[in-house]
Amino acid sequence: MTIYSVDFLPHSPPFTPQLNPTSHSLHTSIVTCRNPNPNPNDGYSSKNSPKVGVSAETRPTHLLSHDFRDTHLMKLFNRSCKAGKFNESLYFLECLVNKGYRPGVILCTKLIKGFSNFKNIEKAVRVMEILEEYGDPDVIAYNALISGFCKANRIENAGQVLDRMKGRGFLPDIVTYNIMIGSLCGRRKLGLALKLLDQLLEEDNCMPTVITYTILIEAAIVEGGINEAMKLLEQMLARGLLPDMYTYNAIIRGMCREGMVERASDLLRSLSSKGCKPDLVSYNILLRGFLNQGKWDLGEKLVTEMFSRGWEPNKVTYSILINSLCRFGRIDEAISVLKVMVEKGLTPDAYSYDPLISSLSKEGRLDLAIGIMDYMLSNDCLPDIVNYSTILSALCKVGNPNQALEIFHKLAEMGCPPNVSSYNSMISALWSCGNRSMALSLVPEMVSKGIDPDEITYNSLISCFCRDGLMEEAIELLDDMEESGFRPSVISYNIIVLGFCKMHRIDDAIELFAEMVETGCRPNETTYILLIEGIGFAGWRMEAMELANTLFYGDVISQDSVNRLKKTFPMLDVYTELSHSETE
Repeated sequence: MTIYSVDFLPHSPPFTPQLNPTSHSLHTSIVTCRNPNPNPNDGYSSKNSPKVGVSAETRPTHLLSHDFRDTHLMKLFNRSCKAGKFNESLYFLECLVNKGYRPGVILCTKLIKGFSNFKNIEKAVRVMEILEEYGDPDVIAYNALISGFCKANRIENAGQVLDRMKGRGFLPDIVTYNIMIGSLCGRRKLGLALKLLDQLLEEDNCMPTVITYTILIEAAIVEGGINEAMKLLEQMLARGLLPDMYTYNAIIRGMCREGMVERASDLLRSLSSKGCKPDLVSYNILLRGFLNQGKWDLGEKLVTEMFSRGWEPNKVTYSILINSLCRFGRIDEAISVLKVMVEKGLTPDAYSYDPLISSLSKEGRLDLAIGIMDYMLSNDCLPDIVNYSTILSALCKVGNPNQALEIFHKLAEMGCPPNVSSYNSMISALWSCGNRSMALSLVPEMVSKGIDPDEITYNSLISCFCRDGLMEEAIELLDDMEESGFRPSVISYNIIVLGFCKMHRIDDAIELFAEMVETGCRPNETTYILLIEGIGFAGWRMEAMELANTLFYGDVISQDSVNRLKKTFPMLDVYTELSHSETE
């Protein structure tokens, strides 16, 4: 089946470009795709401004010559294509081919790539139709179209283009397959990517490259783990392909993510014998792995080794150190590292500042956190909305909601206008510090500014109402949520179920549970645990234990949940044994 339409797109020009007057005519000539009619009886009047048609007919000598017009049209096509005005380029291309000109594959390929980058795949297909009918496409042009379909997540169409190019006698090259394999891997479809690898080997006799295997190795680490990746590495070596540092860095990163830092360290130190020299990226990956596990001594040795190998720590290295120190509560040391970083002539970025602002805010050291944000601004590093939200939440927490609200309303002036996420954070923070009216006032404010509440907004407000025991208001908000086009999720229902259970309104919790099921929202394990605990804490421990037992044997709740319930209700073991004996 072909993905190409039989007919061309309509040839209606989107505009009528004007040419400058020439010495051959006192009139302005207009370029149009219409066939000129030389017969005066058919409506052509010499009294009107002459319209120059793009055709091969001989025109009166007082008009532009055919060659000049065609050359000018070609120039318009080339200029618009080079300027990235792809819609204009397609129009001029249509005009040219209607005159019998053969389109060049290079500019057509650029058009295909341009339309693909702007997610206008239909026009990219149109260019390929023109190229196939009037010109000579090549593998590069087909690769551009395949890439466009892959970017648009239309893998099946990309496969159809692959089949079509084969049918027209073009053998796909390794670039073709790398595009498709990369797209499949990016969408977590490693199995299909591996089948495509077999296809390129068996059907098309096309040899994979280091890039091909590196793409597959990275995907294998994500989907199958490091052992699957190592199998691909062995296969790669067996084919005589020598991995580069990009390949090895992907494996080192995968090992560190799985906690195999010693194994990653051994691999890094063996690279010299494999003909590869570890680079700064390699050391940064391993440094992060060591520090994530709190292995500061090994991290220090690694930095010393970096220096001995001639590698100076870069911005990423310092950011890793700052982030790790903050995560382990060593904020003052992190600030010292930031100072060293600046002294070395390196410019910190958001990745360097973010962990410091977050950690200082959590510790209540707001003056220093705000000082760091001021330093960021003075060094042309603009704080993002996450930085501001962190500070604002901390201000609310320490009892300064008015200051927080004042800063919040100035965010737009600071070049960081609040979005729905920042409104959600502010609403929750204000409510948590007891400023319910301030929190609620932000809802109509965000709507008036054209920022629509999202599911998180509703869930945050529902949670706030439930925390204060305002259950009827929470239920009303649940109904309003549905009317606004947001289907309440299991999280929404769980929040209210918890609220009812805390107030020992078990009947209402069970009624809401039934409504949840009726609306097609499937309860999760948390829902059942909340009900069990609510029933138990309301005084019906025997009923709670019976329900827990039934759900456990029905594979609805896990063994971990049962173990936690045993600690909550110590008599659970007795009732479980009694219930089990009754079933025998």
